[in-house]
Amino acid sequence: MELRQLRYFVTVAEEGGFGRAAERLGIVQSAVSQQIRRLERDWGVELFERTTRRVRLSAAGERLLPEAHAVLAAADRTARVAADTAAGDDGILRLGGIHGPGDRINRVLGELAAGAPRLQVRLHRLPVARRLAAVRDGELDAALVRALPDEPGAAPGLTLLPLWSDPLYAALPEGHPLAAEPEPRLDQLAGLPLRLAPREDNPPFHALVTGAFEAAGVQPVPGPPFSDLQATLTAIGTAREPSWTLFYEVRGLPRVPRVAVRPLAGLTVTTSLAVRPGPPGPALRHLLRALRAVG
Repeated sequence: MELRQLRYFVTVAEEGGFGRAAERLGIVQSAVSQQIRRLERDWGVELFERTTRRVRLSAAGERLLPEAHAVLAAADRTARVAADTAAGDDGILRLGGIHGPGDRINRVLGELAAGAPRLQVRLHRLPVARRLAAVRDGELDAALVRALPDEPGAAPGLTLLPLWSDPLYAALPEGHPLAAEPEPRLDQLAGLPLRLAPREDNPPFHALVTGAFEAAGVQPVPGPPFSDLQATLTAIGTAREPSWTLFYEVRGLPRVPRVAVRPLAGLTVTTSLAVRPGPPGPALRHLLRALRAVG
């Protein structure tokens, strides 16, 4: 059975004759008759009662006509879905996500929903190394990453597309003299013990911080361990010995008693989109348009 045979069957039934069906289909009448005969042989039933005066559905034809309609409708739906998927208007986008800052990610998803309302977005939260590996292996279509430099070797086998930059913040005791600075510099803070997470916790951010110190020509004084941000800020506000840490905004700037939060002078963290090399697919093009719209 072929779809064209079903279409011929339905058209003959609707037109009430082979000649009118052939005219509607734009083919010769003999081709229509031949394909209907093949369909009847395959199914082992007679679909039409034929006389010299008219052609009408047989009992078997009447029973099978709704099924033929259903099969053709399903085939048409499948073709439309395939076309929409090829255009990126339908399908699934697998995206490695990050938290914050602000509502930027939500605005990107909103733009994506407006531009491709039938495109499903599956957001995956993974550690940065796993996120990059998933893009490289094809498990994700793209991933948002922070602090990776846009240079060869930063993400082997991938292309990094810089999207936006956000400030880095210093958190230090409220009573420390440098808390009076609206935007303290690294060289000013270098003598204050720094609470910095180990490199293995976030290699790109750790490299960004150590590189910034090298560029400033100073070395940080190692401070007490960094656990999570909230616990570290609480320790900075309550410890007897002053220390500080630096971070990027995720869900708004934290407010912790006896802790001052100040933007660091001249330091930002860049968010990029990691993709596989080559022309982007349709769904990824929709994502890139949404990212450009949000800016």
